[in-house]
Amino acid sequence: MIGIIDYGMGNLHSVTKGLERIGCESFVSEDPTELRKADSLILPGVGSFRDGMEELRSRKLDGFLQEWAKDGGKLLGICLGMQLLFEESEENGLTKGLGILPGRAVRFSGKTVDGSSYKVPHMGWNRLVFQKPEHPVLQDVPTGHVYFVHSYVVKTDEEDVLIALSEYGDMVVPAVVGKGDVWGTQFHPEKSSVVGMQMLRNFAGQKGDVG
Repeated sequence: MIGIIDYGMGNLHSVTKGLERIGCESFVSEDPTELRKADSLILPGVGSFRDGMEELRSRKLDGFLQEWAKDGGKLLGICLGMQLLFEESEENGLTKGLGILPGRAVRFSGKTVDGSSYKVPHMGWNRLVFQKPEHPVLQDVPTGHVYFVHSYVVKTDEEDVLIALSEYGDMVVPAVVGKGDVWGTQFHPEKSSVVGMQMLRNFAGQKGDVG
């Protein structure tokens, strides 16, 4: 059973429907006591980093998630949820994150080194480049494109957490990250066709064809 964390900023419906599609039972809660009953957790997210951290703190979910990860619990962060797993973000002023993974979220510059412009936010389909094809999250995942919607991108000096990358504008985008049983996707796997759905299936420990 997967617990989907409700902190007022997640795309709960699409994540729930994605899990239904692969035959995985889930429940939505903001209560740490209830969430502790789950086998694994998903931290979705849409919106700003600062607001997200404030909402997690107000529900006492920040300390709960840090403890969950420290104890070896399975956790998947999606989009903003992935960025919140890191140490900090420059969005709306420097804001501390959960600090489960090392790194900082910075804004796309909107300009390449040669001075040409590109659109921010990054919205659309981009190809993944696997860095760790043997990683469990990439098991049976075909090469292909996934769906991104974001204005900030994580930068980290710890290359070991980089599982798959993409590119946009002038920046390399950490698209799939992980350390131990904590994984994250900058894109929305539940909206990313077979590629993303297989990653959800791998996280959930499900077998079979996602179609």
